[in-house]
Amino acid sequence: MQLTSSQKMRDADNRSIHVSGVPSTLLMTNAAVHITDAALRLMGVNKNAVAICGSGDNGGDGIAAAINLMRRGVQVRCLLVGKRDKMSTDSVEMERRLNEVHGILEDFEPENESHKRSIENAGVIIDALFGIGLKRELRGKNAAVVELINASPAKVVSVDIASGVHADTGRIMGSAVKADITVTFSMAKPGHFVEPGCVYCGELRVCDVGAPDEALKGAGENIFALCAGELSLPKRPRISHKGDYGRLLIVGGSVGYSGAPAMCAQAASRSGTGMVFLGVPKTIYNITAARLWEPMPFPLSDDESGKIDAVALPHILDTLNTSDVCVIGGGLGRSQDLSWLVRTLLKTSTKPLIVDADGLFALGDDPETIKSAGHMPILTPHEGEFIRLGGKLTGDRIADARNFASSRNCILVLKGHRTICAFPDGDVFIIAAGNPGMAKGGSGDVLAGIMGAMVCRFPEKHAVTTACLIHACAGDLCAQRKGEYAMLPTDVIDELPNIMLKMERGK
Repeated sequence: MQLTSSQKMRDADNRSIHVSGVPSTLLMTNAAVHITDAALRLMGVNKNAVAICGSGDNGGDGIAAAINLMRRGVQVRCLLVGKRDKMSTDSVEMERRLNEVHGILEDFEPENESHKRSIENAGVIIDALFGIGLKRELRGKNAAVVELINASPAKVVSVDIASGVHADTGRIMGSAVKADITVTFSMAKPGHFVEPGCVYCGELRVCDVGAPDEALKGAGENIFALCAGELSLPKRPRISHKGDYGRLLIVGGSVGYSGAPAMCAQAASRSGTGMVFLGVPKTIYNITAARLWEPMPFPLSDDESGKIDAVALPHILDTLNTSDVCVIGGGLGRSQDLSWLVRTLLKTSTKPLIVDADGLFALGDDPETIKSAGHMPILTPHEGEFIRLGGKLTGDRIADARNFASSRNCILVLKGHRTICAFPDGDVFIIAAGNPGMAKGGSGDVLAGIMGAMVCRFPEKHAVTTACLIHACAGDLCAQRKGEYAMLPTDVIDELPNIMLKMERGK
């Protein structure tokens, strides 16, 4: 799903009105239909509603929805939070129509007990306070009404975006409404998908309000949200052999951390790789070989602490020369030899290199190495690792990830709730799946294995995004079956066939 920015959406609305000739009030009344439908769906036996309206066009959408609800027999109280002399032209028109059906737009006062009781006792609240144009922190009456909305047991429908969420970054502007349903128009915005704003949106509905296609042309940014069911896997040719599906080299493990590379290898095998080679320290080779059947482990020179040492580099390079992709880092450990080995491998390899976990730590010793990679690397840090690599977190994860990827000519997979995949050409993909049950040691190793398998077979942009979505969707299926507390990374591997089968069938 392609997303748009707040500015581009406003430009598209202006083209609809001033170029295509669509009346602005028609767009507003069409929006109100979708808001009304959402409110009625949430409303139970309590047929009381409160519309919290700002003075802009977002407030006008709320007033128009209140009119529709009144015509359906719902008791609606409309509260204006803002200055009347700042009301938009269309909001003034909607107030006139509200008066025609004997409704009143009241000026909200935080200390008004009647207003507070109405919000507390409502069956549904329409949050039409601020839309996608919000640029400042919520204070005063705005902050007070958000607090009242969130304290109310009523269900909440937010208009365009939950008030207080920055549409372009997902930042919380002081405070924000926690919606059950967000009804947005024409195209979704980044703030609906990126953290932390995504957790305030509830169910997202993207609704057509009658903006012509020509007005929306060019409104999309090079930012995309990937949801379950959006990607598919091609059928394997009937005539094929294991060499057609790639040779993946995985390097990792150390004493006490034999599970990480093993999970990576198992995930890669489950994800369709033709052959998986796993280089581990010779000290843990026997235990690794005993737990794996399909992947092919081999021993590497190690030091007295059970970590791979510098002497292993020629062996790794020889195996990489006959492989298509290398994943390095899971359970690798940390030492001067390993830091040198990872940086040297990055600079000399002409094959795609996926660097994870301790491999990222090694690069953090000299982040400038990333710019001198022999082949554009794929880095998979969580936020702490990202900072160690020289990344900056400014509150705009999309811009932060994009800037890092473009300035260092790498593919960045910034892990977290709603993982972000950023590419040097500026494209950004938000993975709109996954759950807190995946926040366990080993999840990153599983992702790295899936990613290695995909990069063996597909172009890197498609491979990386597909891998992240497969991993997240398998995690969601795992959570449904076992619960977020009990699920394990190995359970996610077990669910890969179910997810990939759906993707093969295009479901």
